[in-house]
Amino acid sequence: MTQPIHARRFWSWLLAGLLWWMGGIAVLGLGAAPAQASLDNDRYDGNIFALYAGNGSLVPPQTTLAEGLARKEVVVMVFYLDDNSASKRFAPVVSELQRLWGNRIALLPLVTDPLQNRPVEGPSDPALYWSGAIPQVVVLDKQGEVVFDHTGPVDLSALNTVVSNATGIPLAPGNGGGSIVSFNELNSEIRPEAR
Repeated sequence: MTQPIHARRFWSWLLAGLLWWMGGIAVLGLGAAPAQASLDNDRYDGNIFALYAGNGSLVPPQTTLAEGLARKEVVVMVFYLDDNSASKRFAPVVSELQRLWGNRIALLPLVTDPLQNRPVEGPSDPALYWSGAIPQVVVLDKQGEVVFDHTGPVDLSALNTVVSNATGIPLAPGNGGGSIVSFNELNSEIRPEAR
């Protein structure tokens, strides 16, 4: 059964009007706002590892401090905040640690908000090792002793040397360090040092 001509005309005009209205919204900029994420501010942009290092698998950590200590693993704790520019810039180094060391260490990126204003619950509590500054990197050897404690961004090659000494595993040639290179306005990667 065919529709009367005035019904078809009605639907054509309605569709044309709807398309014209949607086009007007797009032209006026009432659509989606542009992204506002930035490395250079202390504004919350989301998960810094997913956004600035391209690695959302770092958080939540795959293990806990208590589990790492019980397994006698080298533990690398990275204390950070998602709304801190220094933490944002350090995210690619943490991601590279995961790439280089994988499951040979317990890598614990720990946001510091839950550690504040509460009592420390013993040696398996990350709050015991956090100095109150960010970013902070603490490395524990297989016996649970602190072998490295640094506040502020850490050079990847220095951190790899500490982890290599603590694990007893030498780094493969060319994997010791590199420089952080931004390949767009948000993401960075570690480029190996020139040989």
